[in-house]
Amino acid sequence: MGGDHGSGVVVDGVKAALQAPGNERIRQVFLVGNEAEIRPALAGRPDPRLEVVHASEVLAMEEKPVVGLRKKKDCSIARAVELVKDGKADAVISPGNTGGVVAAATLKLRPLPGVDRPGIVAVMPAPDNDFVLLDAGANIDCRPRHLLHYAIMGSLYSQHILGYKNPRVGLLSVGTEDVKGNELTLEAFKLCKQIDGINFIGNVEGHDLFSNRVDVVVCDGFVGNIVLKTCESLAHGFFDWLKRELKKAPHRAIGAFLAQAAFRTIKRRVDPDNIGGAPLLGLNGSVMIAHGSASAKAITNALRVTTETLSHRLADHIQQEIAKANQKLDKANPTPPEPAPASAEPELAST
Repeated sequence: MGGDHGSGVVVDGVKAALQAPGNERIRQVFLVGNEAEIRPALAGRPDPRLEVVHASEVLAMEEKPVVGLRKKKDCSIARAVELVKDGKADAVISPGNTGGVVAAATLKLRPLPGVDRPGIVAVMPAPDNDFVLLDAGANIDCRPRHLLHYAIMGSLYSQHILGYKNPRVGLLSVGTEDVKGNELTLEAFKLCKQIDGINFIGNVEGHDLFSNRVDVVVCDGFVGNIVLKTCESLAHGFFDWLKRELKKAPHRAIGAFLAQAAFRTIKRRVDPDNIGGAPLLGLNGSVMIAHGSASAKAITNALRVTTETLSHRLADHIQQEIAKANQKLDKANPTPPEPAPASAEPELAST
């Protein structure tokens, strides 16, 4: 209900996903929201795997996540997450309020044992590889161990979902030297160096991201969300700029016509609809956060990626590897674990 284009687009994307080859594994999809709006979009092509779950309220984009969830107990985001919590669904996908999804999922599903904070994974296309960026906006206030956990989760996602055998993990900083960075990155660097299960290559800078030097980029949610939105804006602005320049002279237009296949290839690679959304990793349940402006194609791909994530049992791998890392760190650096108060409000980036 929270997407920019209404529930009809979401329903169309779900229908296409159910009809796509390879998605026969999807046994049921719950459409959670205002039944009066969803039913008309279902007319004409019913599918026995679709079930409407009515929710009388919607958490708007401009509402503060935790406050909004407290006031709107029957909002569609909360009801959708509760289906996963109650074991009726395996995953939740939402193009609604990102902070609301993160807050509802964190408070209701709880982090996996050993995981302090969940993180949003954004898949970023580059000329020679796809790298993952996390955290892309779930937590703006991080500790060094949180970044280590993101390094492990990102490495596992790159391996199991993107197919990289030994992904290169880098810590985003202001210099590649070990001594560069702020207190958070300097301490996180030391922790990452102690873990054998990841291919940690040290610090990386902004100009390394699109040069095939790193496969997993680790940072806090404040920095990650800025990087993500800057890259999205740059891609969109660059194509508009290029289009205007190519139309300024006839010979440029001829060149553009000859190069149109190359332009289409690049545009297809950077199209976020082909990825579908950003998984929120580290929780007792699978959560996919789609873009607020997601098209039907994006929703279709969000279901595809979510199904792949479930089939790889990524949460089990994350829990196992983080348990190993925590055990090793606790032996080397005996410190009290971070408390996880039941009523704590997660620090959310403005996404």
